Amino acid sequence: MIKTSDLISSLAKDLPPVRRLRPPLVRASCWLLLAAVVLILVGAAQGLRPDLAERVNDPAFVARMVASLLTGTLAAVSAFFVSLPDRSRLWLLLPLPALGVWLSNIGYQCLTQWISVGPDGFSLGETVRCFATLVLTSLPLSLVMLLMLRHAAPLRPRTVALMGSLSVAAITATALSLFHTLDASVMILVWNFGTAIILVALGGIFSKKIFRWVAPRTIVASE
Repeated sequence: MIKTSDLISSLAKDLPPVRRLRPPLVRASCWLLLAAVVLILVGAAQGLRPDLAERVNDPAFVARMVASLLTGTLAAVSAFFVSLPDRSRLWLLLPLPALGVWLSNIGYQCLTQWISVGPDGFSLGETVRCFATLVLTSLPLSLVMLLMLRHAAPLRPRTVALMGSLSVAAITATALSLFHTLDASVMILVWNFGTAIILVALGGIFSKKIFRWVAPRTIVASE
């Protein structure tokens, strides 16, 4: 019978060295830098909303923008931290204060301006541009985050996917507020809150299948 030490030596003999992951804060910073580049490129292609200079004087608009941006930033940091097994799940609480401010601001806008749609109603052209911004912003950010988390995230697939999806949704909502006139409460609800729910739900439902697809040799743990 082969000795245990000899068995271990034979198994480890030809194994390639394992490259250590960069610290989660560094990887989160790289992803956020990519998000900034994506926002700049989308802004250059579509242009800022024409009334942005006027809207920045509105405290509610500024609060919604800052809260959504903070939610996206902190959720990204949380996703990279909780993807590691030695990090506490308390990192999941990091984006909650900003998320609460963001959602409460949207809810307040919908409550006080529910019938404020605008003199011309909804514009089909603007709706198509909004959808294009949603896709151009969320798709590359989702794919890059998926690739960056593919080796560590399978240990906690659902929680990591939820935080990653929340980050992408919040960054996308920031882009929509910057580039499109979505002050009508119905549109705020559909594009900001609705986008967040859809992205986060898809991330939670398909998390295991997605991580198994991008990292087929990695065992996806159950939570």
